[in-house]
Amino acid sequence: MGSNRTGPLVGVRVIDLTALVMGPYCTQIMADMGADVIKIEPPQGDDSRYISVGPAPGLSGVFVNVNRGKRSVVLDLRSEAGKAALRALIEDADVFIHSMRSKAITKLGFGYDEVAAINPAIVYTNCYGYGRRGPERDRPAYDDTIQAECGLPAVQEQLTGEANYVGTIIADKVAGLTALYATMMALFHRERTGEGQEVEVSMFETMASFILVEHANGAMFDPPLGPAVYPRTVAPNRRPYRTRDGHIAALIYNDKHWNAFINAVRPAWASDMYATLERRAQHVDTIYALVAETLAERTTDEWMALFRELEIPASAIHTPDALFDNPHLNAVGLFETVDTPHGPVRFPGVPTWFSRTPGRVAGPAPELGADTSEVLEELGPAATDAESAMGSG
Repeated sequence: MGSNRTGPLVGVRVIDLTALVMGPYCTQIMADMGADVIKIEPPQGDDSRYISVGPAPGLSGVFVNVNRGKRSVVLDLRSEAGKAALRALIEDADVFIHSMRSKAITKLGFGYDEVAAINPAIVYTNCYGYGRRGPERDRPAYDDTIQAECGLPAVQEQLTGEANYVGTIIADKVAGLTALYATMMALFHRERTGEGQEVEVSMFETMASFILVEHANGAMFDPPLGPAVYPRTVAPNRRPYRTRDGHIAALIYNDKHWNAFINAVRPAWASDMYATLERRAQHVDTIYALVAETLAERTTDEWMALFRELEIPASAIHTPDALFDNPHLNAVGLFETVDTPHGPVRFPGVPTWFSRTPGRVAGPAPELGADTSEVLEELGPAATDAESAMGSG
């Protein structure tokens, strides 16, 4: 598999002890960018193998997407043989990343100090629910609970009148991206200095920082100038606009867009109290309501044609299924079809572009333990035999 890899991380080896989505999403991107990601799984496999529909048992759609291009090695880390195999893998690795709670990884004997003793230059990334320096460090965490703790359902309640989760596993994915950039920064430091180090990324701290980008607002100041909320995003009338035959999303936001819109549609609004962005921001929900009344007068296609002409950001409402047939995404080559033992899979591929070291979908997701023998054989004759390491012998 390694000979076909492309991307800026070719030559980087990652030992991946993560499960579900946060950590695997991070390492999936590393694999697409060329890294050799060795996914260490317990004998029963990563739970995400079983959480959604798939072409074969243990290959759910979620698992297949975030574990593509990795090599699966089954190790029973409760056994000395499994631990010995993992220690041997660590010796030549660049990154060690896990998503166990601190007590669990330490009990297994693979905390940072133990791993760094084997490979001092390694970048060791912890993916936690809550950071170790706080009182909640031992609490379990999932996307829904972290959404609640960081305030997302409360924000949704201000917007819709009812507390709701966001309709995507946003905490897992944002924390996964954060783990990726943190790990890459540590690798960059190592390239400059030769020093490995320990990195910690937690879902709660990540999402608290994420939601407060705009919602910190007046609460940041001393004394506070207002609550922790960005009014525009929770305005009750901030929703897709109903048109004569459907719905449309449009943001008539800055003065250029506003003036273009009112000159084309509502010239009478040209000299009113909403003439500047500052004034409109003070009456944002009223603005949304006024625009909603106006957009109900024409069809979606009529508004889309006008907004394109005026260069106002707008989109008809689409489903996720429609993304697979989106002309723009297909023109830029986002989707890559990969042949697998269970038939072709059309992956949403690498969303970034590099002029010299482009990434690509690294390959199909692995069957559970499919690469155990191959990877352990690469370690040489001194490595623990596969059956003992897997806990089956």
